[in-house]
Amino acid sequence: MKLSEGLRKGLAIKEKIGRPYCAAVIVAAGTSSRMGGTNKILTVLENLPVICRTVDVFDKCAMIDEIIVVTQQELLEKVSRYLKAYDKMRMVVAGGETRTDSVMAGLAAVSDRAQLVAVHDGARPLVTDEVICRAVSKAKKFAAAAPAVRVKDTIKVSTGGAVDETPDRSTLYAVQTPQVFDRDLLAAALQNAKEQGIALTDDCSAVEALGMPVQLTDGDEENLKITTPLDLELAALILRRRANA
Repeated sequence: MKLSEGLRKGLAIKEKIGRPYCAAVIVAAGTSSRMGGTNKILTVLENLPVICRTVDVFDKCAMIDEIIVVTQQELLEKVSRYLKAYDKMRMVVAGGETRTDSVMAGLAAVSDRAQLVAVHDGARPLVTDEVICRAVSKAKKFAAAAPAVRVKDTIKVSTGGAVDETPDRSTLYAVQTPQVFDRDLLAAALQNAKEQGIALTDDCSAVEALGMPVQLTDGDEENLKITTPLDLELAALILRRRANA
C-alpha cells in the first residue's frame, strides 16, 4: 500500500504550522520473558520503578504535551497508581496481543489536539530530553523520525547456521525510541500493517511499508532497552554516574 495523495498533501500543510502538540505513547505491555519472571516495567531501578523513570523524562520534556501509557490488562490499576502524580499523564490503557495492537490502543487514547505522536518503549528509562526533542523536531518537518546509533559490531546474516552475507557496517544503524510520526500517518501505517499481516518490531517499519521515508536523528548509546537482568544492572550504573556528574 502506498501513501494516498490526500495524506501527502495534509502532511505538507502541517509542516508549515508552529510547534505541534505532541503526545507520547509509552508502550509497556510486553511479557518480560527474559527477565526471569520479573515484570521489567515494575522492577525498581535506583529507588523508582522502571516505568516511572521512563514517564518522568517525558513529563519534564517541553516538547511533549500529554502521555498515554499502554500496559497489560492485569497491571492497569497498579500502573495507574504509580503514574497518577505526573502532570502530563492522560491515561493508562490496556494493550493488545501484538505490539501493533498495543500501539493502536495507545493511539486511540490520544487527544484530538495531537498532531505528532512519539511512540516509546516503556523499558527505555534512560532516554534523554535531547534525544526526544531531536526526534520531535525532525518529525515536525518530515512527518517521521527516529533516533539511531551506528552499529559497532560486524553483522552477519545467517539463515541456516552458516554466514550468508556480511552487510557493510558503515550503512547500519540500531534504531531506538521514541519514534515520532504525524498522527494521521501513523494511524494509516498501523492499519495497513494490521490488514496486511505485517509483523512489526518497530513502528518505523509500518511507515516504511507505505513508501514514506523515515528520517534518522542522533540517538544515545545509553538509551538502552531493559530486556535482561544484565541490562538492569547497566542502567543502574549509568544512573549513578549521571547523578555524580
